[in-house]
Amino acid sequence: MGVSISVATGLYGISFGALAVASGLSVWQACALSLLMFTGGSQFAFIGVIGGGGAGAAALSAASLLGVRNAVYGMQMAALLGPQGLTRLLAAQLTIDESAATAVGQATPEEQRRGFWTAGIGVYVLWNLFTALGAMAGDALGDPRRFGLDGAAVAAFLGLLWPRLRSREPVALAVVSAGIALLAVPWVAPGIPILIAALAGAVWGYCSNGEKTAAPSTDGGSA
Repeated sequence: MGVSISVATGLYGISFGALAVASGLSVWQACALSLLMFTGGSQFAFIGVIGGGGAGAAALSAASLLGVRNAVYGMQMAALLGPQGLTRLLAAQLTIDESAATAVGQATPEEQRRGFWTAGIGVYVLWNLFTALGAMAGDALGDPRRFGLDGAAVAAFLGLLWPRLRSREPVALAVVSAGIALLAVPWVAPGIPILIAALAGAVWGYCSNGEKTAAPSTDGGSA
């Protein structure tokens, strides 16, 4: 399972490499993003803001917001796998959607460890390899929009979002956040709309949790 996930995800790196170069990054900059940042959604967000003329700070902020989920995965993987020393640092770098999902989907601790490391290392190697290939072939490919590569980031975000839309509240939050982002587009610099939408989502979550905490108990009972 880890191997098949590695190949499928790694091939997706071609589109990132091509789009990164088309957004104005050099081949080496595109490769550095994959080597160091190594989280596809954040990388696409970064080059999306840069390609749209946004400032570096806005690009970094957008990428960081999307990368927060990896910190949550990291806490889960630390408890599940118990890595120590340098292995812990390596596990932190390899903690992404695919490696975390592969580990959690296994039945025994041994299979969980094997799944995590197989998927994590496999995706890392192939993602970086195909990023380099996509970046170097960027000029030869021409305009990425001819091949639909400009829609790759949107497809990836929708793929991450869709499984979470299983109740009314997430759907309502997604619609409201998307509406806020669309309204903000004509008025602010590229990259800022997603930050405004994320802030609105955070406020929604805070207020929602506050209401649940303050809700009176339904346990009937009298003295």
